Amino acid sequence: MSMLQEFKEFAMRGNVVDMAVGIVIGAAFGKIVTSLVSDIIMPPIGWATGGIDFSAMKWIIRPADNSNPAHKIPEVAIAYGSFINTIIAFLIVAFAIFILVKLVNRFYTKAAAATPADVVLLTEIRDLLKTRQ
Repeated sequence: MSMLQEFKEFAMRGNVVDMAVGIVIGAAFGKIVTSLVSDIIMPPIGWATGGIDFSAMKWIIRPADNSNPAHKIPEVAIAYGSFINTIIAFLIVAFAIFILVKLVNRFYTKAAAATPADVVLLTEIRDLLKTRQ
């Protein structure tokens, strides 16, 4: 079997295609959550904390030096505000996935709740046979 044929079989497996779809949807969902955090959630939080913009918060280790135009030295800083935004985005994504999984599990539980009559009958027969032994 040629390498091209093996790759084709690998790429066309159901799991690989499902995973690719999940990754694409996850990337799009990540952009939505990023917009939700930066455009909807963070402004009220900033307002509630007195107008603090988390994304602009940073600890400057070495300030920029632009005194010599030929040799500009960029600022060195730890941007902990961006880290706070990322943590909030992660918590929102985790909560959204939790709610989604909870809804899917509820759907599957309702679908599996109705046991067919023949399965009920077979279960009763099995239980009766267990009591005879």
